[in-house]
Amino acid sequence: MSQGLSWYIIVIVLFNVLGMLALIWWSGKGSSKKVAEGEEMGHVWDGDLREFNNPLPRWWLWMFYITIAFALVYFALYPALGKTKGVLNWTQEKAWEKEEKKADEEFAAFFQQFDGKDLTMLAGDPGAVRAGKRLYLNYCSQCHGSDAGGARGFPSLADNDWLYGGEPENIRTSILAGRNGMMPPFGPVLGDDGLEDVAAYVMQLNGRQVDDAKAKAGQEKFALNCAGCHMPDGTGNKFLGAPNLTNNIWVYGGSPGAIKMSIREGRNGVMPAHKDFLGEQKVELVAAYVLSLTEAAKEQ
Repeated sequence: MSQGLSWYIIVIVLFNVLGMLALIWWSGKGSSKKVAEGEEMGHVWDGDLREFNNPLPRWWLWMFYITIAFALVYFALYPALGKTKGVLNWTQEKAWEKEEKKADEEFAAFFQQFDGKDLTMLAGDPGAVRAGKRLYLNYCSQCHGSDAGGARGFPSLADNDWLYGGEPENIRTSILAGRNGMMPPFGPVLGDDGLEDVAAYVMQLNGRQVDDAKAKAGQEKFALNCAGCHMPDGTGNKFLGAPNLTNNIWVYGGSPGAIKMSIREGRNGVMPAHKDFLGEQKVELVAAYVLSLTEAAKEQ
């Protein structure tokens, strides 16, 4: 905010507050003083609707004065006027940090009981899993769903199919450090016909019935442009986060239109790092909860 805009806000706000104060004072000094209390003011509407001099109770009037005084004190103490910081130097960041510190101190003993335990052990600990689920619902469900079933653009965490691997260390790393997946656009490289051919081959890898001639032509283009990431057999590369194209699990949708869009325009998937935000203790519990889901999926 510029200094000029700050002063503009300050002037407008104070003008309105002081204007209200002046209006209340003026209204109490008006023509009603010339008419005895309870007498008519001489104003008549609709033939018989008359105005009488019945002032507001004094306590009600003083309530208005108190609210104005409260506003002025509040403006002085807190950053409520333009760029002014207020006498207390209060900020949202400081308030949040104070609450976070208090919460960390309050729950430190609870989280410490899980310190030093192997992630696989935590995934089998009902208490750790419950704690991890609560953290997951607070910080992860917005993208991956409350049931961890994922959504378009956000992979499911409740199955046994993993872009970067479902081993404990891979899950922990994904949450701690985040992931950046990038599928480059191949529309300009393949052209319209090439796009149709590669899409047909990908759908054939997926077990669908397609035009054999298109799929055969697409296989050659796939080997040239796509196999480096998705592997020659289309089973994917967990080191790169390239998905398996031979099953029916799709991050961005498996319809012919969605597959063609992925090939033509590419995809950019970002999983933000949570190490600094949650801390390693909480990340460990979230990872334990996610690992428990994939272990359950293996048993089904």
